[in-house]
Amino acid sequence: MSLDLQPILENELVKIRPLAVPDFDKLYEVAIDPLIWEQHQCKDRWKKDVFQEFFAEAIDSKGALIITDKHTGSIIGSSRYKLCDKDQTTIEIGWTFLSRNYWGGTYNHSIKMLMMAHAFTYFDNVLFYIDKDNLRSQKATEKLGGQKIYQSDENGHLCHDDENALTYCLNKTSFLNGQV
Repeated sequence: MSLDLQPILENELVKIRPLAVPDFDKLYEVAIDPLIWEQHQCKDRWKKDVFQEFFAEAIDSKGALIITDKHTGSIIGSSRYKLCDKDQTTIEIGWTFLSRNYWGGTYNHSIKMLMMAHAFTYFDNVLFYIDKDNLRSQKATEKLGGQKIYQSDENGHLCHDDENALTYCLNKTSFLNGQV
């Protein structure tokens, strides 16, 4: 059985479903905020032409997800799964962004817990590659239990090749034991 990279997941706060082409306008309404992108490697992603390229890549990835507020039905952001080419026991979660109205609370944690629970059904490890200047994402990933790894961890999971990115890893055992 293989992982569905575009599942429908939900809890009391959010519903996550496959990203679709008709979602562009509503998702861009979230992405147009320059402050969302200030700590990302692509700081001008709020510009429509730049976001269109990001969106097209997301659709082509076949792992992109749209996130909606379960109570309002509003689109609040997006995230993605990506299979790791070098390690069949590992999957990546990334490209996540949320409306600033949903920062600083439980939404990011809730979203990532849903995505990790789904991923750990099939994989032993989840990797997050985070820009070295993106302190918000680093702190959020550490709150999830992510451990920064260098070069490779004890299982040989490779770090991102990009010198501007940090690699964080969470493992299934810790997740299932409630250590995250």
